Formats: sequence, structure tokens, C-alpha cells
Amino acid sequence: MAHLLTPRPAALAQHMIRLRLTLMRNTLRGDNATNLYTGVTVGLALAIGTIAVAVLWPAHLPLTLAAWLSGWIFGPILIGGGNESLRPEYFSMLPAPPRRIAAALLAGAFAGPAPAVNLLALLSLPVYGWRYGPTGVLIGLVAAVTTLVTMIMLSRVIIALIGLFVRSRATAAAVGIVVGTAIALCSNGWALVIALGGSDSWIQRLLRALPSGWGVAAIEASWPVALAILVGGVVVIALLLAAWSALLARRVVSSARGGVPPRRGAPRPLPATTSGARITAAKELRAWWRDLVRIQLLATAFSYALITPLLLVTIDAWIMVPFIGLIAIVMAAASSANLYGSDGTALWLTLMTPGAERADVRGRQLAWLLVIGPAAVVLSLAGTLVSGETWAWPWVLGLLPALLGGGAGVIVLLAVTSLVPGTDPHKRGGNPLSTGADETAETSLAWLVLFAVPATALPAAGAILLDPWAGVATGLLTGALSAWGLGRIAYRRLEKRGIELLNLMKYGPPPQPAESATAELPLVHRIGVTFCYAIAWLPLFPQGLVPMFMKIFGVEEPVWFLALHLPPIWQWPTIIFMIALGLLMYGYAILLPIRLNSSSTAATR
Repeated sequence: MAHLLTPRPAALAQHMIRLRLTLMRNTLRGDNATNLYTGVTVGLALAIGTIAVAVLWPAHLPLTLAAWLSGWIFGPILIGGGNESLRPEYFSMLPAPPRRIAAALLAGAFAGPAPAVNLLALLSLPVYGWRYGPTGVLIGLVAAVTTLVTMIMLSRVIIALIGLFVRSRATAAAVGIVVGTAIALCSNGWALVIALGGSDSWIQRLLRALPSGWGVAAIEASWPVALAILVGGVVVIALLLAAWSALLARRVVSSARGGVPPRRGAPRPLPATTSGARITAAKELRAWWRDLVRIQLLATAFSYALITPLLLVTIDAWIMVPFIGLIAIVMAAASSANLYGSDGTALWLTLMTPGAERADVRGRQLAWLLVIGPAAVVLSLAGTLVSGETWAWPWVLGLLPALLGGGAGVIVLLAVTSLVPGTDPHKRGGNPLSTGADETAETSLAWLVLFAVPATALPAAGAILLDPWAGVATGLLTGALSAWGLGRIAYRRLEKRGIELLNLMKYGPPPQPAESATAELPLVHRIGVTFCYAIAWLPLFPQGLVPMFMKIFGVEEPVWFLALHLPPIWQWPTIIFMIALGLLMYGYAILLPIRLNSSSTAATR
């Protein structure tokens, strides 16, 4: 009887595709639409660039395809397990075997812009195969399809493995370390390649051994070997599908939890004190110790901060080593930007206690400083001592307290002003690395913190330029004022708008009224604003301000800064151009919405 109620595999896959497209269409409005269109635009540009690599620089095609593979693997991990609009738990009651449900979910995974953009990029394989005649083009077409399916299946299997086995602090920290290391390799892995000898053939063999390079290897091989590689790719897809179906079955029947179970026996009491801030800090410290999402994000932040400078050490560039602790502070603040949203509706406990808002905010600040501060101080002092860069002492000692205080103030302020609703921890799904919040909004909030926290240290940096040791006192004062002042704004807002925040976490954002549509930006401008926000930091900070400071202090290592690789006569003009470009992009992103919205408001009067 069950088989009569269950759709056939083709029909079930069709239902999944239609369901995924319906969900996407119904959520395609506002910021979601802007982010989607911007992502598609950037993805199309990268896909066209991949095809251009196959035409102009074919030797670098395996490396480019490896970058696409890393995006499929590490991108979903960074946003909390990827898009799970179709959760396996939703279909656990269907009278169908796990393999059929897994195949249908796989079909649903192809219903979106990301696979289409990736398929366009993989058309670089038949373009590359054109050099080998019609046979190479045919092999490239087949390899493009099998490579796309393999990439998506690898992404699903790895996420399923992480979601199944991350059930302890150790595994959550291990995943965070792997992710942080991967991000560091993606940003500064070129240094390791140069240190190991970038022209060696072993790198090319390694790139072709990756699943993203099997198509290139098949095109370059003889006909029997190419056929064997393609058949092997199909076999790998079948094995991945079988593994994914087994993992989905385990996930559905296993106990899903977002944290570590409490110890057996009597629970440890909270500190006996009348200070509400200390009690909140004790509660927050336990959350940092027990919440797997927080542990994973914290491990990601510290591993990235540690690995990134060490990669530059492989080419004898020690300039970043003294700032390991400072990088860790900024990254940890970015991963802590949604403190109230990650707690779900537990805010009602604070709101039901008269006068508890101030203690709650101060306690969260204290807990964050106790978790991040000691490790950041040790890393900063040890990095400066080991590197031997004596010029960095004023910068480290001045910026360290400024960033700590700025981070403690910014995270609580954004937590109450830019809250992203999440699922209550005890109601989270089978993926322990997902808070159930809007991944795009959380990522945007993290990017905002990456800019806001360093901005709080600008007074200390300016004082250090005038008098190195006066900057230390300025950093202490700036950090204290940032933590106190921003925290005060946060708890005052929580006192006035706490009920609204609770409603936002419980019911989500209210629907936009129809008349507000006139104030929305046109699609082209929305894409431009989002693009500028995402890219403007690149010319302003790493290609503008950083080489400017390096020129001022006489640091000779050019590292990966474009201006320092140019002749001396062009270095300062390039630095000024990069800073101006970044400021113009930020100006466009900030001022254009204000101008257009004010114009539309005036027109409606």
C-alpha cells in the first residue's frame, strides 16, 4: 500500500524541484532579491573569467576549477550548513527509502542559480578540449556535467558528515580549525606555493587529482584513459549518493541538539552574588563553552588569525606575526555579532526582570572579554616577541585594548540594533552548525563588524603616528570609552525596544507595507550598492591604507600589495588611487540610497 502513496522517483524529484523554486520565488524580495541578483552577477562574471582562463591561460584552468570546488565545500560551512530550505527532516514520514529521498533532494539542489552559474563556468572544459579536436570537446562536455554533479554531491556529503558527527566540543573545534585554515589558504595560500616552489610539476598533478581536475585530466589523456576517468566519475557520484542517503537516514533518526548535554549529577550553581552582570557573565561563559555553533565560529576565528601570518612566514615575511592577536579579536567579534539572535526567544527572561537590561548587556560584554581577551593578549605578546619586529610594540600595545573595547561595544550594539532572528537552541534542526537564522543577513552583519571594530581603533592609530607611546594611553582610553559608551547605548535601546526585539525573534520581520515600495532602490542600483559594500574594503584597506603605513614606516616586504610591487615613482599615486577608489565606492553605497529615497519621498508628497 505504501508504494501507491509514494510518487515515483521522477515525480518525486519533480516535486522537489518545484518546491525549491516556489520557496525561492516567495522569498525573492527586498534584501534577499538584492543579494541573489548580486551573487548571480558576480558569479556570471567569475564564470566568464573561468572560460577566459581556458582560452588565454589554459595552464591555470585546474587551479581555477579547484577554487570553484573549494567554494562548494567551504562556502556552506561558513554560512552554517548552507541553504536548507528543504530539510531532510521534513520528508522523514514519506514511505520511501532514503536513497530515493536523497536522489530527490539532490534534484532539488540543482534548482537554483548557483548550479547554473557553475555549469557555465565548467563549459571551460569543452573550450579547453577544443585544442584536442572534436574528441576533446565531447569529453569536455561530458566532464562538465559529471564534475558539476560531483561538486554538489561532495558539498552535500561533507555537510552531512559535519552535521552528523559534530556532537562534541572537540569535533566542533576541529571543524572550526579546518575552516579557518581553509580560509587562510584561500587568501594567502600563494605564499606557501611560492615557498614550496610554484613551478614544480607536483602542484599540477595535485590539482588534476582533485575532483575538479578530473575533466582536464580526461581531456589530456588518451581515449581509453579518458573513458576510464569519466566512468570513474560516474561511479564516484553513485557512491556519494549512497553515502549521502545513509547519512540523511542517520541524521533524521539521530537526536538533534545544538549544544553539549549537561553533566550528570547536581548542576554547578551560579555565583552567589547580587551583581546581575556577574550572573549573566557566568551564564554566557557556559554558553560559550557548550554551544557548538559558538565553539566552531570561535575556532574558525583564532585558527584563521594564526595561520594567515604563518603562511607569510614561509616566504620570510614576519610583518603580520605581531598582529595575530589583533586579527583574532576582529574575527572573533565578527563571529559574535548576533548574540541575542542566537539565543532565540530567551530574551523574555531578561525583559520580565525589572531593570535587568543593563546587567544583561554588561554581563555579555564581560563574558566576551573573558573569552577573547586572554588568548588575544598572549598571541599578541608572543607574536611580537617571536617575530623580532620591535617597531610593532607601540602598535600592538596601543591597538590591543582599543580593539578589545571596541569589539565588546560593537557586538552588543549591533546585537540590539541589527538583530537577525534565529531558532531557539532547543528547536534547532539536525545540523548543529546552523542557528536557523538568515545566513545572508548574518554574513552581512559579520562584514559590518569587520569594518566597525577596526574603526574604533583609528584614534589610537592616529596617536601612534604622532607619538608611538602616547598611542598606548590613547588605546586604553579609546577601548574603555567604546566598551562603556556603546554598551550604554545598547542597554538603553534594549530598555526601550526590548518588546519589539522579542516580537522580531518570535515572529520574524513584519511584512512591508505596499506604499513603501516606492522608496526601494531600482534593481540596478541595489546591485551596485551591494557590490560596492562587498568590494570597497579591498582597495581601501589592504591595497590602500596598509601599504601607506608600510611606506611610512619603511617596511620593505611588498607581500601581496600591488603598489609596493611597482616602481617607486608609481607607488604613492597607486596608493592614493586605491584609497580614493575605496572611498568613492563607500560614498556611492551610502549616499545613493539616501538621495534616491529622499527624492522618492519628496515626489510622494
